Amino acid sequence: MQCKLSFSNWQAYMQLMRMDKPIGIYLLLWPTLWALIMAAQGVPSLLITAVFVAGVVLMRAAGCVINDYADRKVDGAVERTKARPLVSGAVSEGEALQLFGLLIALAFLLVLLLNWQTIALSFVAVGLAFCYPFMKRYTYLPQAFLGAAFGWAIPMGFAAVTESVPAYGWVLFVANLLWTVAYDTMYAMVDRDDDVKIGIKSSAILFGRFDKLMVGALQALTIALLLVIAGMINAHWPVYTAIAVCAVLFAQQQYAIRHRERKACFQAFLDNHYVGLAFAAGLLLEYLLVR
Repeated sequence: MQCKLSFSNWQAYMQLMRMDKPIGIYLLLWPTLWALIMAAQGVPSLLITAVFVAGVVLMRAAGCVINDYADRKVDGAVERTKARPLVSGAVSEGEALQLFGLLIALAFLLVLLLNWQTIALSFVAVGLAFCYPFMKRYTYLPQAFLGAAFGWAIPMGFAAVTESVPAYGWVLFVANLLWTVAYDTMYAMVDRDDDVKIGIKSSAILFGRFDKLMVGALQALTIALLLVIAGMINAHWPVYTAIAVCAVLFAQQQYAIRHRERKACFQAFLDNHYVGLAFAAGLLLEYLLVR
């Protein structure tokens, strides 16, 4: 198996980066847009928006690559992941590490177009992206590390626009972290039986028979913090309507996972895309129509 990146193997690289499964891009993009819209109090500049959107795609791809590298010895024992490129041999370990390095380098070149505050914060983003995949071997809450990794674009977004992070920016970061733990627990519920067999840790295993209750509690806390943020920014009906939509979507997800069926849990996880979209739409309407 080749150890150097080869253009002829691009289809396997695309699969390794999960470009055929954009849900991860959406779940990383929406909180990023929340921060940019709030920081700019409307539509941010084209340059900053383009840098962050491209950065989201690159960093999510890098996260998928390093995740599969970390799980290369166990993915073959999990039904959902047994055909991944590193398991099948379509991509070698050396290729995966080189691809990860290339993606991180491209993302860093992008962030160099922004201010020094954002560049400084970007080093934390790289550390979180690298560390998260290995956390499932040491803690039953790797989802919290994923939440930190996915949410770090929030302080970066504020820093890029305003050169600082306001208090409500950090509250937004915590809200996103809780939301991430909630939806990734539903994702982990899909693989729970396989994870127990191979010794992989997750919040779904930690919560056990209280999994649905804990997901609901995390969703309720997310809504509560979004309401706090709405108060902090003196929001009007668009934001409160969006938060109400988010609450309805969370209730639908609770109903969907009531029997813990794998397909239903996975679909509930996917539906979180609409939660992020709803809140982003509410924020945009707030600044474009009301203020």
